[in-house]
Amino acid sequence: MRALRLERPGHFELVDIAPPPAPGPGEVLVGVRRIGVCGTDLHAFAGNQPFFSYPRVLGHELGVEVLAAGEGSGDLAPGDRCSVEPYMNCGRCVACRRGKPNCCVGLKVLGVHADGGMTETIVVPARKLHRSRTLSFDQLALVETLAIGCHAVNRAAPAAGEFVLVAGAGPIGLSVIQFAVEAGCRVIVLDVNESRLSFCGRQMGAAHLVDGSREDPVEALARITGGEMPTTVFDATGSPRSMAASFLYPAHGGTLAFVGLFQGEVSFNDPNFHRRELTLLACRNALPGDFDRIIALVEAGRIDTSPWITHRAALAEAAGSFPSWALPGSGVIKAMISG
Repeated sequence: MRALRLERPGHFELVDIAPPPAPGPGEVLVGVRRIGVCGTDLHAFAGNQPFFSYPRVLGHELGVEVLAAGEGSGDLAPGDRCSVEPYMNCGRCVACRRGKPNCCVGLKVLGVHADGGMTETIVVPARKLHRSRTLSFDQLALVETLAIGCHAVNRAAPAAGEFVLVAGAGPIGLSVIQFAVEAGCRVIVLDVNESRLSFCGRQMGAAHLVDGSREDPVEALARITGGEMPTTVFDATGSPRSMAASFLYPAHGGTLAFVGLFQGEVSFNDPNFHRRELTLLACRNALPGDFDRIIALVEAGRIDTSPWITHRAALAEAAGSFPSWALPGSGVIKAMISG
C-alpha cells in the first residue's frame, strides 16, 4: 500500500509499504480518510522538530473509518467514523498512574515517534478511537488540533471575564482561542501576521487583536487591560524570542502557559518572575476526555470547524504542496490531506 514518507528534512517520497497485519485483541484496523497537517509536520519538514527522527511517515490528526475490529474492541464496527487519539502511552508509569497519559514516560506519538497516518490503513488500539455518528472525516481530523487547546485551557483554568492573551495565531493558537472564548474569557490575540489576526477577530471571537510588528506588545496589553495585564498568557508560537518575551505579559499573580515548543532553552529574569509570583506551565498533547468533549461540542454546533480548512491535497499530491504550505504568506490555516 502507499505511504507518504519524510525521508529527511525537505524531502518526501511516496513509497509502497507492507499493509498492517490483522488487528489483534483490543486493536482496530482503520482506513485513513483525512489527515490534518499541523505545525509538528511542518517543523519536521523543515528539520527543526523536537523528539523526531527520520525517515518517518507523518500524520497524527486523523479522521478514520473502522475496517475491522479485533476481539475485545468494544462495540466498534466496520463503517464507524472516528477521531484518533494519537498518543500511545504505557499505562504503567508514574504519569499514567496519575491520570496523565499525555506525558507518559515512554510516550510514542503517531507521526512523531512512530509512523503515523499518511498512508492507507493503520492498526490502532481500540481505546484510542473516539467515535461520532454524525461528524464528517474533516471534522474528526480536526479534533486532535482542538484537543491541544482544550487541554491547555483546562490546565491553566482561566475564569470567565478574565483577560487572556494568546500569542501565536497558528492552528494551535486558534485551538487555544476557541476554548478560552468557550470559557467566557476576554481574549487578546498577539501575532505579526495581519491575515491571521483578521481571521481571529472575524471567525474566532477574539475581543482584541495586537499586531506585534506595529506596536509594542507590553504597551498594547497595558492599554487593553487598564494597566493590569492579562491574568493568563498562552504562548503557542514555538518561537524562543516570543517565549522569552512572554514572561513580561502576565499580571501579578498570573499564569504563563507554554503550548508551543522548540529545540533549545528559554531564559527569563528571575526577580521579575518572582516579584509577580507567576505560575509557569508546560502543556503537552491532550487527555482522552478532551476528545470526547470536543466531539460533543462540534456535534452540538457549539464549535464551527468550517472556517479552519483552507487548503487541500490528495495523498499523492501532498509532497509537492508542503513547501508552499510552509511559507509564512501562504494563507494556510489548516491543510487537509485526503487518504
